Amino acid sequence: MNIKSKLLKHNQSIVSIEIRDSYDPKSHLTQENISIKNTPLEEIKSFHLITDGLVILDTQMYFSEPQTILFEISSESIIMNFIYSNNVETHIDQLETEKLTRENTHNIFYTANYKATFKILPFEQINFFSIILSKDFYYNIINEDWELHRKFSKNILLKKSSYLISKYIPFTASILWVIHEIKNCNYQGPLKRMYIETKIKELLILQLETLIEKVTPKEFLGEDDYDKLQQAKLILDKDYVHAPSLPELSRMISLNEFKLKKGFKACFGTTVKSYIIELRMKHAKELFKSKSISVSEVAYKCGYKDVSHFSAAFKVFYGFSPQKFKINWSSINVLVTSFLLLG
Repeated sequence: MNIKSKLLKHNQSIVSIEIRDSYDPKSHLTQENISIKNTPLEEIKSFHLITDGLVILDTQMYFSEPQTILFEISSESIIMNFIYSNNVETHIDQLETEKLTRENTHNIFYTANYKATFKILPFEQINFFSIILSKDFYYNIINEDWELHRKFSKNILLKKSSYLISKYIPFTASILWVIHEIKNCNYQGPLKRMYIETKIKELLILQLETLIEKVTPKEFLGEDDYDKLQQAKLILDKDYVHAPSLPELSRMISLNEFKLKKGFKACFGTTVKSYIIELRMKHAKELFKSKSISVSEVAYKCGYKDVSHFSAAFKVFYGFSPQKFKINWSSINVLVTSFLLLG
C-alpha cells in the first residue's frame, strides 16, 4: 500500500508512506512527525502511526491562500474518517461525496484505488484524523459477513467504492474520548501496538453503533431543528466545565426547551444533563492521571463547586469513588512502569 499526498500549488509532498497490505500482529508500530512551514502564515503538521496494513494520520493545516491537496492510496483500503473542520471542498473518485465537509462528523468508507482532491479556504484551521486499514487488517478486526455491515462488506468483495452510510454524522463523546486516548498513548514497543489496535477496535464499534441506524433523527426533527441541536452539542463539547443551563442553552440556539430536551435525546441517545456529566467525568479521569492533583482540584477543574457532588457523580458514573480511582491508577502506573523496565 502506497499513501501519498501533496500540496499542488508548490508540488510539495506532505505524506509519503509505503507499507505491506498484510496483517501482522507482530509487526512494529513506528511513529513519524511531519512539519512544513512555507511562510509564517502557512503551516502543515502531521503525526503518523504506521505498521503493516495500518496507517493513522492526524493532520493540522493552516493557509493564507486557497490551496488544493491531492491524496492517493494505491490499493484497496477501508478508511475510518473523522473530520474536525468545516467547508473543505472534497472530491473522491468513484464516491458520491458531500461537497463541503461538516465539522465534528465521521464515516467509514471503502475504495479500491483512492484518489481525492481537497480544496481548502484560507485562514481556516483544518484538522483531519483518519485511520487507513488494508482489507486484510480490516477483516482481522471484524468478521466480513457480520450482520451489522453486510451490505458494506459485499461492496468490498465486489471492489465497489462505497460509504458505510450516505452521510457523515456527528461525533459522540465516546468517539472523541477514544481518539484522545489514541493521540495521547504513552506506551512504547509491543505494548503500544497492542493498545492502539485495541483502541481501533473500540473506535470501530462506536462508529458502527452510531452509523448503522434505520431512521436518522434528521428525518423526523426537521433540518433546521437538527442543525440547532448539533450547535447545542458543539457548545457543550467546547465548554462543558462552565456549561450553560438548559434555559440558557435553549436561548443560545433559538430552540424551545421542550424541543431541546426531546431532540437532544433523539439525536445523541442521552439527555443534556447526562451528556455534560459524561464529558466532565471523562475529563476527571484524565486529570487523575497526574499523581499530584487532589480530588478537590479535579472537582473544580470539572465545573463542580461542591466536592461531595463531584464524588457522588463520579461514583455513579464509574462505580467507585474518585479517591479509590486515584489510588488504583497510581498502582496501575507502577505496574506498567515495572513491566516496561523488566522488558
